[in-house]
Amino acid sequence: MRALIVSDIHSNLEAFEATLADAAAQGGFDVVWFLGDLVGYNADPGACIALLRSLPNVAIAGNHDHAVTGQLDPNLFNGAARAAALWTAEVLSAAELTYLAELPAVTQASDFTMAHGSLRDPIMEYLLNPDAAIATFTRLQTQFCLVGHSHYPLVWRETGDRPKGDLLDESNPPQLEPGQRLILNPGSVGQPRDGDWRASYLLYDSDAGPLGSLQYRRVEYDIAATQAKIRAAGLPESLANRLSEGR
Repeated sequence: MRALIVSDIHSNLEAFEATLADAAAQGGFDVVWFLGDLVGYNADPGACIALLRSLPNVAIAGNHDHAVTGQLDPNLFNGAARAAALWTAEVLSAAELTYLAELPAVTQASDFTMAHGSLRDPIMEYLLNPDAAIATFTRLQTQFCLVGHSHYPLVWRETGDRPKGDLLDESNPPQLEPGQRLILNPGSVGQPRDGDWRASYLLYDSDAGPLGSLQYRRVEYDIAATQAKIRAAGLPESLANRLSEGR
């Protein structure tokens, strides 16, 4: 079984389509494991929902999904994110909003537990420091955990008293080893924030080795098309500009 692991698509259809095409070129996938924030920021929420639903998938909710459906107050967001959430809520159909509202906050696939933020706070916590990693490892009942939310491609390793975190490296993907618990963040498809504008994802192959293998990929996409759609929709200019910066 091959799983395409993606997070934070954020209504960026061009980045999502490029990610799917690249994963297909790497040998394909049987299922998409999606870690939340299907919508927000960019201008193709309905098309991204339809595309994910057209594929075999296991999906969870993120904070932007909850803001769009009214499960989270959009006033908690900064101005640009709030504007995008309110716009998205207006353009989605009732059926699309219901789909987002019914996504679970936490689920499990194979040996992986999936949460958008963390296991301590599945919707809102950014897992960016050792204390947050410890809190998730404490609650983790599978060997591996998958998170999103921060838009940073990271791996946290449980090592003694203090977990160790590293950015993912295309040339040196994390190894899945017996007894080694990991928290993995594939980064963002639709709005990377690690200084690299390319879409970011992981591929998991359960048949490669005793515990399977991971491949980490970055993918170029038609960023100008995405930016043009943001401007045409009347969304904040900062949302278009930040895509080029990878921030």
